[in-house]
Amino acid sequence: MIGTTRVVDRALGWLLVALMGIAVLNVLWQVFTRFVLADPSSFTDELARYLLIWIGLLGASYAAGKRMHLAIDLLPTRLTGRPRFYLSLVIEACIFVFAFSVLVIGGVRLVALTLTLGQTSAALHVPLGYVYLALPLSGLLMMFYSVGAVVKHRVALRESEGSAERVGETI
Repeated sequence: MIGTTRVVDRALGWLLVALMGIAVLNVLWQVFTRFVLADPSSFTDELARYLLIWIGLLGASYAAGKRMHLAIDLLPTRLTGRPRFYLSLVIEACIFVFAFSVLVIGGVRLVALTLTLGQTSAALHVPLGYVYLALPLSGLLMMFYSVGAVVKHRVALRESEGSAERVGETI
């Protein structure tokens, strides 16, 4: 699981770098066409918005996977052993349920609805369902990271219990 998490981290990180690079180039092109050529590009505003959606949602998944998200850690820092594991299990279950119900189920419904209705973006003429795919994708990534965190906490618990048993044997 840890090896798979590293692969997903690396791929997601590079995807975010690429999307940010495209966003920067897009905005630079917009500024150039607006102020130098005095003829603003018609698609850059819309592309910037859609890139921001993808960067924001995928970046949130990446941050959740790296445990860089905002968290109140007053209780987890004071707990050890099984109580800490059970608390992390509850926290990860909440994250999993939220990601599944809101981002995956809600996102899939939104994507299906917009594709069924044939909604397209005004300037890019891209089906909006493709833009909204960032929601279920982000939810799946958060669910993946949540399961990985539970596995990691379980391994740490087993190791700590094993080392406590070895200490008890030597005494």
